[in-house]
Amino acid sequence: MLAAYAARVSPDTPLDALEVGERPEPEEREHWSTVEVRAASLNHHDLWSLRGVGLRSEQLPMILGTDAAGVAPDGTEVVVHGVVGADGHGVGPREPRTLLSERYPGTLAQLVSVPTANLLPKPPELTYTEAACLPTAYLTAYRMLFSVAALRPGQSVLVQGAGGGVATAAVVLGAAAGLEVTVTSRSGAKRERALSLGAAHAVETGARLPARVDAVVESVGQATWAHSVRSVKPGGTIAVCGATSGDAPPAELTRIFFQEIAVRGVTMGTREDLAALLAFCARTGVRPVIDSEVPLARVRDGLARLEAGAQTGKIVVVP
Repeated sequence: MLAAYAARVSPDTPLDALEVGERPEPEEREHWSTVEVRAASLNHHDLWSLRGVGLRSEQLPMILGTDAAGVAPDGTEVVVHGVVGADGHGVGPREPRTLLSERYPGTLAQLVSVPTANLLPKPPELTYTEAACLPTAYLTAYRMLFSVAALRPGQSVLVQGAGGGVATAAVVLGAAAGLEVTVTSRSGAKRERALSLGAAHAVETGARLPARVDAVVESVGQATWAHSVRSVKPGGTIAVCGATSGDAPPAELTRIFFQEIAVRGVTMGTREDLAALLAFCARTGVRPVIDSEVPLARVRDGLARLEAGAQTGKIVVVP
């Protein structure tokens, strides 16, 4: 089968580690299902894998990808939950939590094998392309906003780095839920795009906000951390899901403990979170923002666009 995989690691030039070619089809195993992938989507996790973060040399080659929607062996249209081992389904009670493309081959292929319990029915209201955007970026944003920060309609949130997958998801989901969303970006075009998606305010990166917010969605890291700490209300929450600009500088611990700011890490979400997100999108008409589509054979083009930060929304890969 055709697949995109990390053939080696390349910390400074991740695309040099990428290969697209034939890989063996998944082997049948008890309590697992092989899904025919109809659409997948790209995430920064794929670039980190190519850099060697989370992958050891003995795990290579490793098929990339954590998101997919497709068809199960019984013909059911499904969405893949990419977190494996969180509750032991099909992988043993002592299996540590991992993501597809870390211990097990990922979704950037014509076929992917996952624990059967990791399959959720695809709502008929969503296309394969739309559904494939949800299990990583949108699930992470959903959990950050509504589970970790526990935001309610009328409250406020700062989303750092408009244009990225999680940031765009947080704008779309937050606006749909009645939150006052403020975004930051160095790009005027990305700020305007965020406003068109429902953000109430869009400011340059690092600019002072009109008022402090109830929570911050932080996926940028070093470039925005100090701004996040200074922008959240006393007793507020900073939800962290990534550090695309590198690890944070000094942690601002004095401000964090004095202002009683909660800092919570988020990696995707539970199967139940994903089911709730799918229902939310189906019932409200909210749809993920899609930047572009590329065929699997040209996945390098999509990853190059992601690495350059040129996208707004999700880049979808169609096998």
